[in-house]
Amino acid sequence: MIAPRRPLKFRERVMPALRTLEVDLGERSYPIFIGDGLLGRAGLLDDYIHGRQLMVVSNETVAPLYMERLLAGLPDDLQVAQVVLPDGERYKTLQVLDQVYTALLEHRFDRGCTLLALGGGVVGDMTGFAAASYQRGVNFIQVPTTLLSQVDSSVGGKTGVNHPLGKNMIGAFHQPQAVIADTGVLDTLPDRELSAGMAEVIKYGLINDPGFFAWLEAHIDGLMSRDKTLLAEAIERSCADKAAIVAADEREAGQRALLNLGHTFGHAIETGMGYGAWLHGEAVGAGMAMAAEMSRRLGWLDDSDCERITRLLHKAGLPAAPPPEIDSERFLELMAVDKKVMAGRLRLVLLKGIGGARVTDDFSSDTLRASLDAFRS
Repeated sequence: MIAPRRPLKFRERVMPALRTLEVDLGERSYPIFIGDGLLGRAGLLDDYIHGRQLMVVSNETVAPLYMERLLAGLPDDLQVAQVVLPDGERYKTLQVLDQVYTALLEHRFDRGCTLLALGGGVVGDMTGFAAASYQRGVNFIQVPTTLLSQVDSSVGGKTGVNHPLGKNMIGAFHQPQAVIADTGVLDTLPDRELSAGMAEVIKYGLINDPGFFAWLEAHIDGLMSRDKTLLAEAIERSCADKAAIVAADEREAGQRALLNLGHTFGHAIETGMGYGAWLHGEAVGAGMAMAAEMSRRLGWLDDSDCERITRLLHKAGLPAAPPPEIDSERFLELMAVDKKVMAGRLRLVLLKGIGGARVTDDFSSDTLRASLDAFRS
């Protein structure tokens, strides 16, 4: 006898489609769950919460929207505490991070506890760094609530805080137990934040996935209109590209440095303008345009590909040029204080065609300066 289909349809309706990827790091491998309505799904986090103590770290914008929903899906027997931080890149400091350590100690959390980051990249980076350093390392889970954090900062284990002289200069590698990317939370994301996230999505196409770049060109209007199916596809493909790179080079000894396309220029913009004046994704968007211009001057990228990159950045609502407030001399000063400087030589990620990123220090200071000056004319 054939079983009736109605119960199956009911389950499909209340349990939305779940896409699952894995970051393959051997014994430290972890899943990335992608789907609409995952936040608060009962049982989804149970296997990844170590111990019976859970500290949820969020910010003043996200907590009122999603904290209650998250807590509703947790096991009843947990000791749960919360820390709500101020919202913004300018608060990504050691001083603000101390609030997390204080809460952990006040609630007497032991080294078997788990931290959970509920928020964007700032919350995720700070929570991860707290987890890496509290009692010399405890477990944590990423629940990113912005497109940028879902496709980039929540995956790969980079954690840290900013310093007035340089972005993300204080931190540690510390992998999460799981990443939960709920596409439903993007409904409340401001348009500017959506655009900022698209910068990191575009980055993956430029680095090593020209087919994905072409797909983005074809679907950018739907993505910016928040089509859930297209967003889930973009998130999955971005996470798959990043997971493959992280699995091959966890601590950025080689291939992982390609993920910094646009970031050396972008970090200079963020530091030079003051943290928070430009969103990280906006700075990366301008940084990728600057990397494309320098690649063109080296003969690595033709004019038509530069135009494709600029056009896609504009359609995504991103800047394709640096702020006029930072002149070339200031750019050079800021770029000299960067994690990609090795033995006194600045390394940049440049493009040998779309999908052909390369890390190189084989360029003259004149070429770099001319590339910077090109945006001043």
